[in-house]
Amino acid sequence: MTRAVEPDASSDTPDAAPATVLSPSTRGCSLADSLLRWFDHHGRKHLPWQQDPTPYRVWVSEIMLQQTQVSTVMPYYQAFMRRFPDIFALAAAPIDEVLHQWSGLGYYARGRNLHRAARMLVERFGGEFPRTLAEVEALPGVGRSTAGAVLALSRGERHPILDGNVKRVLARYFGIEGFPGEPSVHADLWRRAEECTPHTRVAEYTQAIMDLGATVCVRRRPLCLACPLATGCAARAAGQQEFLPTPRPRRVRPARRTCMLVAIRAGQFVLLERRPSPGIWGGLWGLPEFATADAAVEWSRRELHTMAESRAALAPLHHAFTHFDLQIDPIRIECQADHRVMEPERYVWYNAAAPQALGLPAPVKSLIESLFAERLT
Repeated sequence: MTRAVEPDASSDTPDAAPATVLSPSTRGCSLADSLLRWFDHHGRKHLPWQQDPTPYRVWVSEIMLQQTQVSTVMPYYQAFMRRFPDIFALAAAPIDEVLHQWSGLGYYARGRNLHRAARMLVERFGGEFPRTLAEVEALPGVGRSTAGAVLALSRGERHPILDGNVKRVLARYFGIEGFPGEPSVHADLWRRAEECTPHTRVAEYTQAIMDLGATVCVRRRPLCLACPLATGCAARAAGQQEFLPTPRPRRVRPARRTCMLVAIRAGQFVLLERRPSPGIWGGLWGLPEFATADAAVEWSRRELHTMAESRAALAPLHHAFTHFDLQIDPIRIECQADHRVMEPERYVWYNAAAPQALGLPAPVKSLIESLFAERLT
């Protein structure tokens, strides 16, 4: 159930200040006015996607920024724009090349959806970005908040947004308790986002509220003394900054384990298998996976005609996903130098000495590089 945090009149927190009692609509206007004044002096105005903010450039940035920090995204974004400067270039590119540019950024479904959407834009809209919120929201990988952000930042249209930073700012400012993933809390946050979005300077406001959440109203130890919304913030008045938004209910984080086969041919080629599109690392090229080392050896004996004596266990790797931890147990096996793959659409011998432009999961790429570094030098 969503409810507002009541300010604690007896609070003796040194930086606590009583929240000004205003109607919801007035508080929304006050929030926007204060944010815009702050943005004029402290907002970020030199990010790569803010220069020539076309819908395409903003769209790519918003997809990359989903669950990823600005500092991480910037080099990937610049390289992506150099290779795919417009919708037509992205749509015409092979998916392997798109995923190669995405390698290391994580959440690879975003890259696949971006490529699918670019092809849709060329086929249905002649390469032009859609004009309506509903049409943008219908693109693969684009939700209501992302669609609103693209149109607000590139065209100045009035659409509220509700990414993670905005949820945090609004939950604290209005004192909204409850996990934001709960439908009632989520709906309440959207109502607040709508009420706070101004009718002028929409692009600046949209960037401002995202900037505030990213740089001042941060998850841990928010910088309340530097916040332009401090005097009206219900969470600060009640000393609840560290507790809002309400975190996701704790669950036991599951652990999984897999065996990856590192089949090597001629000292520099390693066998890769294209992963199915749905699921973890979908569409990328990875090492063949098995439940056990014995299963990997048996498969390599049957399919690659290797000898069991050529096997060697490598040091385990650990990789953290959003919802589980993965332990990778690599096993190396030497193959005959003249072995060829029988299913070229599914398997490829990857040349570690002259790598192809293929999308590789980060731990697989690191494993191959570390394994072959000594050999190739």
